[in-house]
Amino acid sequence: MSDGTPADLFFDAAIGLLQRVRDEEAEAIATAGTLLADTVTAGGRLFAFGAGHSSLAAQDVVYRAGGLALMNLLAVPGLVGVDVMPATLGSRLERVDGLATAVLDTSPLRTGDALVIISLSGRNAMPVEMAIGARERGAKVIGVTSVAYATQTTSRHSSGTYLKDHCDVVLDSKIAVGDAELTLDTIPAPFAPASTVVTSALLQAVLATTAAILADRGVEPPLLRSGNVDGGHEWNARVFEEYRDRIFYQH
Repeated sequence: MSDGTPADLFFDAAIGLLQRVRDEEAEAIATAGTLLADTVTAGGRLFAFGAGHSSLAAQDVVYRAGGLALMNLLAVPGLVGVDVMPATLGSRLERVDGLATAVLDTSPLRTGDALVIISLSGRNAMPVEMAIGARERGAKVIGVTSVAYATQTTSRHSSGTYLKDHCDVVLDSKIAVGDAELTLDTIPAPFAPASTVVTSALLQAVLATTAAILADRGVEPPLLRSGNVDGGHEWNARVFEEYRDRIFYQH
């Protein structure tokens, strides 16, 4: 590293990545936002899935103040963040063939729905199988991944493909392979991951686009308000009642 504190350099790296995503993924963001708006207006449901730390970005758009009430978490036991012990088991579960199929078979996902799949590498069996299976069931798939992994790593799915190969829309996070933005002569490994910051921003940009498109079509976006502002709970109760057949985190 050169000038600046490690904190300064991390912020610079994160801001640089956000600027790249803003400039280079604008068309994909618009397409993804339109896909979700089309799904909502057609009566479809919205789901988000991510394994391990990729689950953090998925959870960030579910039951969130200022977010779309229709976004549901497609949860896989053992893969929701680091909720399993030992935490390293989650990394192994991502590589298990057939697990994504079992999850989809027992999930509410159906034809006409949309599923956002978040996987930084996009190389493991879980996200690839999830994307293939969702499309086979008639759902649209938005993949959020680092496309660089497809040229610098080996796929762990039996097909030899990656998440990006099975999506209707791909959002490239631009994260370098290894997900560490900083190096220091006194530290033997690169450090300071930025994938959560960038991926969460990407998804919020997509959902902001979706809300605006719905409004332009004369449809009130089913947004949630903070329960910590006056009237927030009452507002949310109305939204929950109107869309209760498409919201699964209350059941």
